[in-house]
Amino acid sequence: MKDLAHHIETYTAMLGAESLQFLEKAADAIVEAKSRGGKVVVATGSGPNLHEGVTTLIAHLMDKGIVDGVTTSSAVVAHEMGGVLERVKRIVVSKSELAGLLDPARLPRGDVFELTIMDDEEWALLRSEMIIDEHVVAICKSCEGQVIIKAAGNMAYPMGLRTETVSNTVLEIARACGKPFEEVAGWGCDRRTMLGIGAKKHLPVLVSIPQLVGGGYVGIAVGDSISIAERSARIADMLGSADVIIESAVALTQEIHDGPFETYTGHGIWADWNGLRTYSLKGKTLIRFDLDENLKKAWDMDKHGGDIQRAIDEGLPKTKMSKIPFRMEMSAFSRLESSLPVVGDIGVIWPILAYKVAKRLGIELEFLSHPQQTEEGKALRDHIVAEIKPMDLQAIRRTSRITDFS
Repeated sequence: MKDLAHHIETYTAMLGAESLQFLEKAADAIVEAKSRGGKVVVATGSGPNLHEGVTTLIAHLMDKGIVDGVTTSSAVVAHEMGGVLERVKRIVVSKSELAGLLDPARLPRGDVFELTIMDDEEWALLRSEMIIDEHVVAICKSCEGQVIIKAAGNMAYPMGLRTETVSNTVLEIARACGKPFEEVAGWGCDRRTMLGIGAKKHLPVLVSIPQLVGGGYVGIAVGDSISIAERSARIADMLGSADVIIESAVALTQEIHDGPFETYTGHGIWADWNGLRTYSLKGKTLIRFDLDENLKKAWDMDKHGGDIQRAIDEGLPKTKMSKIPFRMEMSAFSRLESSLPVVGDIGVIWPILAYKVAKRLGIELEFLSHPQQTEEGKALRDHIVAEIKPMDLQAIRRTSRITDFS
């Protein structure tokens, strides 16, 4: 932890005073909850959460007993199946020998085709699983192209195709054993991913209903693995058990945290009326990390004048009353008495929070994320590419064969 202290000082200087005050309150709430045996759940999006190493940090915090569950997107599931981040070569097809081999009408915007960069051992493993178009690969390797690091298992050949193809196998096993897709995929994922550590420590990692669309066929397979009703109930149980909920650069969270089974700010009154199990956000601390300053404006309006709640009570449109673009996640968040808005770069916020919480709880961290614009952040991205491997399909099959699903 001593080696991390100077980094934390640097990152602290990147945040405004107000954001630091709220971040300190967030750390207080987490430490207080964990000190009395309470739970912390994270709702995370994709995008910067992957590129800043935040999902990898969250996995480490799960391993250390600080985070007790996660809701995320099917896109994040797909990327963790692919190894979180990967190095690819991006080729402009019309300017390469690929012209004539690939139909321009079926290519992504920019006329680009990407090749996953792997070592010989990784190529050999992939060839044992699927048929590879060796001609296309050979041409891609010989072509000029831009080499970049990006979210894994997505648009690059053949890892993107592999991720979508093996989703069918994961889905088949998930349905056979009555498990969510995410849990079964986690059997084969690196423990430095949220999926992997969640499966190994029996911590829930679930795609929320609003985040089901993403990750190509992975999203479809996740959605088909268990019913919408069961998914909603599982997420409600997770959130209901939490004392602190952290939202990290994720949209539509009102539909996550106050969905069909939440009674305090959501629509759960009728589910409860009809005899279903519900939960309440009342008394929970809801922390949001977001770059949008309108979040803080909406929070200020409600805390200083009750404007947001008054608009709801009077049946008025919140956008017109607040005079700001009103995103859905601002509603229940700004109205909740114990909500905390932390406006800033999540790549800066997360390492500060993790460091503060772990230090005060006496927990030694072996991993910390860093903002991707820093030298440490660039090194971290290289480390993730090199160390976190794609999902092991054989490990999933082995686990399925020996697991008692009764």
